[in-house]
Amino acid sequence: MRREVLEIPQAVARLFEQSATEMERAGTELKAVDPRVLVTVARGSSDHAASFIKYAVELTTGVPVASLGPSIASIYQAPLKLAGAASLSISQSGKSPDIVAMAEAVRRSGAVAVALTNTAGSPLALAADHAIDIAAGTEKSVAATKTFVNSAVAGLGVLAHWAGDKALLSALQDLPRHLEQAVACDWTTFADALDGTSSVFVLGRGPALAIANEVALKFKETCSVHAEAYSGAEVMHGPMALVGPGFPVLALAARDKAESSIIGAADALAAKGAAAFITADGARQAARLPFAATGHPLTDPLVLIASFYAFVEAFARRRGLNPDEPRNLRKVTETV
Repeated sequence: MRREVLEIPQAVARLFEQSATEMERAGTELKAVDPRVLVTVARGSSDHAASFIKYAVELTTGVPVASLGPSIASIYQAPLKLAGAASLSISQSGKSPDIVAMAEAVRRSGAVAVALTNTAGSPLALAADHAIDIAAGTEKSVAATKTFVNSAVAGLGVLAHWAGDKALLSALQDLPRHLEQAVACDWTTFADALDGTSSVFVLGRGPALAIANEVALKFKETCSVHAEAYSGAEVMHGPMALVGPGFPVLALAARDKAESSIIGAADALAAKGAAAFITADGARQAARLPFAATGHPLTDPLVLIASFYAFVEAFARRRGLNPDEPRNLRKVTETV
């Protein structure tokens, strides 16, 4: 896992070297079609990448994005009405039966189908109008890392061409060097706060909430730590009842319009005794974690996951666990 995390910057550079043309083609067709809605099809880390892209699409184009449950096609076989829509399916292997069935059903229903997969020529790729090889390279660790990042970046690449957003495209081209900085960030102080605990909150808003969900999953997968992701607003309601002295909180703040609200939530939790850590300057009570700033509000939250991946791999080993082979898990899960 560590080797694959360190490879993330090179994997992103490789994505643009190998798949830039297909990302542009997909984005150009979406621009021509001008879909009224975009639907996504994915599970696990791929679904978190889809959620990240959802926020990016809605913030950039104003087109609403909805996640489809794969069982609608694979188990219930219910027809959908998607004429004039677009779809985005994401899968590392591109062969999980329920994801493929849903992608095929969406295309039959009239949507322009885009697929992101790490396996060229897979059933999912064949089910799409535009199949984009995310070019992450072989990923041996069970926990997805570079495939998550490349899926999210590929989605942003399509979006940049769809929206004609030159600033986003430039930020993506510059992303490898920022990812180098992110992987090198030292979050050891957060590890100290987690020692002896079995539960943690992860906070985010907007695109960073999608990253928070991926962080929570990786805590469970690699460290056997129960982690829950919450919006910085939602955590102030019912979940607050669980917060007590020393309760660990990781607040993922990006340099976007939600930054101040995340700082406020982290400080409020710290005031109640939580061991709150935040990736931002300006917090008065929460502890600061180092972060890489990219200069763009959509790439800023994405680099946070690279810092976390480097952290969680080391933290799993600190707990005496092997992050490459988590208990009860395998690399490819084929569900119906």
